Amino acid sequence: MMKDDNAQSLGVLVFAEQDGGRLADVSLELLSKARELAGKLGKTVGAALLGENAGGLAASLIAHGADVVLQADDPGMRHYTTLPYTKALCAIIEQQKPEIVLFGASLIGRDLAPRVASQLRTGLTADCTDLQIGDFTAKDGSWSNLLYQIRPAFGGNIIATIVTPNHRPQMATVREGVMRLAQPDRSRKGKVVKVPVAVDDTDSVIKVLERFKAEKRVNLKAANIIVAGGAGVGGKDGFELIRELAHALGGQVGASRAAVDAGFIAKDYQVGQTGVTVRPKVYIAW
Repeated sequence: MMKDDNAQSLGVLVFAEQDGGRLADVSLELLSKARELAGKLGKTVGAALLGENAGGLAASLIAHGADVVLQADDPGMRHYTTLPYTKALCAIIEQQKPEIVLFGASLIGRDLAPRVASQLRTGLTADCTDLQIGDFTAKDGSWSNLLYQIRPAFGGNIIATIVTPNHRPQMATVREGVMRLAQPDRSRKGKVVKVPVAVDDTDSVIKVLERFKAEKRVNLKAANIIVAGGAGVGGKDGFELIRELAHALGGQVGASRAAVDAGFIAKDYQVGQTGVTVRPKVYIAW
């Protein structure tokens, strides 16, 4: 792969997760945050777009903030599997040398990011709820313009700020919904760079024979009103009253982890650190 002209100034690279030609919302949210971070670094934003025949998504990535889309297209990446995606993404990172690489904390992101971090021998902070640029001083030196990787710790009792001063790239996964999704700017200009990648048999120890995909029952991220129940509702019947109130208010039903673990309601409805991050205007908890 030839190094792109933007490689010297590539500050933040976002893994653009897609499935069946549809970009994950969290990847578009991360592009909005990447623009902010790259602006503070005085560098540009890249998006790594992997898959088969996914090039049509490049325009959307540019509209949401990418300056360059690095596209790796191969039939072996038609569906996500760990090794082919790791091979392609590591090749992009090693050539482009971004300061920061971001993933959504989705099922795919949580599988791919640690594999990439291990291969590149760098650090990874999981499930971040905020990202900032700042300085760091320790006994062995001082660093400027580091990525502050901010996340809850000890069950949410403290907020930890983690830095990676000695290794690059700085890597983090970010939970869906915690970064605001900016409106796309269709007038933005960007570059698409094709990245040659050849997936062979050694990269395909897992073969996808058939896929079954169930749509989510509820979209809590988009809800302006949420009525949530916990273990105190007493059982599945208790959620009927929750549903009635949510329906009357034009809102959505939510639930705590305790209620989900008890089997009162499906996990799609779970709100919180181990569920869905939400931004409603009104939240009623029972």
